Amino acid sequence: MAKTLAATGLTLASLAATAVFLSPVASAETCKASYYSGGGTTASGERFDPNKLTAAHKTLPFGTRVKVKNRSNGKTVTVRINDRGPFITGRCVDLTPRAFKTIAPLSQGVVGVTVTKV
Repeated sequence: MAKTLAATGLTLASLAATAVFLSPVASAETCKASYYSGGGTTASGERFDPNKLTAAHKTLPFGTRVKVKNRSNGKTVTVRINDRGPFITGRCVDLTPRAFKTIAPLSQGVVGVTVTKV
């Protein structure tokens, strides 16, 4: 009986752990976004293109698509993560100029955003 209860407990624990990993989690990150330019190669190995809808994020896997929403005006843009950064406290995403212009004028420089995985 004790072995059966132990086995049942392990099975339930395994199922619970699996359910956590399989359940869809819409985690949103609230922070500031900026834009960056320059050139060269991104951390993913792609050539930086200021005209693409891409972005840098500190931890999200390359290829992850996220929706970035400007909290002031409600405008959104969907970008693909292909670089690392930003490395400034309070900022969680660096957008290409094209992506940033979709949600705010470049002259604004930094905007409050919500970032959600797509």
